[in-house]
Amino acid sequence: MSAHRPVLRVETPAGPRDLPEEVAVALVYNGTTQAVMMATPADIADFALGFTISEGIAPAAEAGEIEIVTHDLGIEARLWLPPAREAALASRRRALVGAVGCGLCGIDSLEAAVRALPRLPAPRAPLPGPDALAAALALLPGHQPLHDATRAVHAAALWRDGAILLAREDVGRHNALDKLIGATARAGIDPAGCAVLVTSRLSVEMVQKAVMARAPVLASVSLPTAHARRLAQAAGLMLFSTAGGRPVVYAHPQHSRQEGPST
Repeated sequence: MSAHRPVLRVETPAGPRDLPEEVAVALVYNGTTQAVMMATPADIADFALGFTISEGIAPAAEAGEIEIVTHDLGIEARLWLPPAREAALASRRRALVGAVGCGLCGIDSLEAAVRALPRLPAPRAPLPGPDALAAALALLPGHQPLHDATRAVHAAALWRDGAILLAREDVGRHNALDKLIGATARAGIDPAGCAVLVTSRLSVEMVQKAVMARAPVLASVSLPTAHARRLAQAAGLMLFSTAGGRPVVYAHPQHSRQEGPST
């Protein structure tokens, strides 16, 4: 979703340019706001469900119906959780306005920022190797229409067996991933055996969200941070990047079908 606005371009004729929209999106559970994030106002139900899963608030089966309510100041995504989930959520309540570049904004403790992650099960079959993942990432530009129009958004996609199954875009890299996680759950797709592809750096919150979604592979055109690599290694997540034109498996290369360069 974008807006057509006039701009001034230096040394070239001025003309209109598509700019991505971002609005405040409130994630409301059982009548109480848990988080307010700046996001692209598209695929909000996917975003709400993906955030619910990736933040460990509730599994998809317990999220219930998602109500989207548009206000003058933004959008509310309303979800209703079972009593046990509501009680657990109250104990870790946070109300925040998250900048688009920061997936951990508003966390109120060091423990919450570096939360323990479940260990992913060992893959039932070898995961895609470096050549296949590099080819998968090469497909990603063909699934980024909003980026083509604005040059200002991130994308996340689900890939399996040579094809991209789903893709979502957002001004925030973590929002795009949450939208993909929600879309995957709503489509009833098992992420086991799939790879999650992203256009952003492989930071801590991206690893956290991929693991909570039970995806075995996270691949990007950008590099991981050192802590994200350690986190992925501990959680059993295969981490892959093609940054600089060099395909590298940064965590769990032994899971891939063919050994590629690793560091």
